[in-house]
Amino acid sequence: MAAAVEILSMIEREPGRSALYLDIDGTLLDIAPTPEAIIVPRELPDQLAELAAKLGGAVALVTGRSIARVDALLQPHLFPVAGLHGAEMRLPDGRFIEATISADFLAVKEELHARAEGLEGVVFEDKGAAIALHYRLAPHRKGDVDALMEEAAVSTGGGWILQQGKMVVELKPVQSGKGRALEEFMSIAPFRGRWPIAIGDDLTDEGMFAVATAAGGAAIRIGDDAAPTVASARLGSPTELRRLLASVVRRPPGNGHG
Repeated sequence: MAAAVEILSMIEREPGRSALYLDIDGTLLDIAPTPEAIIVPRELPDQLAELAAKLGGAVALVTGRSIARVDALLQPHLFPVAGLHGAEMRLPDGRFIEATISADFLAVKEELHARAEGLEGVVFEDKGAAIALHYRLAPHRKGDVDALMEEAAVSTGGGWILQQGKMVVELKPVQSGKGRALEEFMSIAPFRGRWPIAIGDDLTDEGMFAVATAAGGAAIRIGDDAAPTVASARLGSPTELRRLLASVVRRPPGNGHG
């Protein structure tokens, strides 16, 4: 935890030189049994907005959720977002980069939904240009979910790839990737030229960890598991991260720990 605190203290010491890239589920928010059961602490949206103001707008959300869902979770605030693992993006100036959906993918989505209904405990999530099957409520269904998703990936005709996560398998556009999304943000204002800090909790976040550290920045992996990571530091839980970010918001520039 000490290493993570030291990384985040950089924001307090030099907010004008820092940029923050945050995953949502399992990072800012505690994992829930189903995607719709997620709980957003009442104060979190305003705290993120205050944090963004402190960093001159250099706070982006990099998530597997769709941009529309992120906006619903964090209303009334709108942030720069890389949604669907970077397949869709809202840039700081409000411009959108949208994912293209093929007829094959729509057919696969419909069939997968129907077949998933026959697997008790498996939750189908329609993300628009991506699909997810969650098996947190039925861990014994992992083999069934893997088989269904592998078949679905083939049926899309090659435009979508599989992404394993925590008790979830996603079918996402092949051009997506959180590392690629981070590179896109880092190339434009207000992120360009700043020290990147990437924070996430899962295998899907390792790409942005690698990009941030290669650029001379840092990365923090959330969670108490022992999974290998290229992150610079670890932090035990989303609760700890929210507490540390809240402390950054409360302190004026120059009053850090260092």
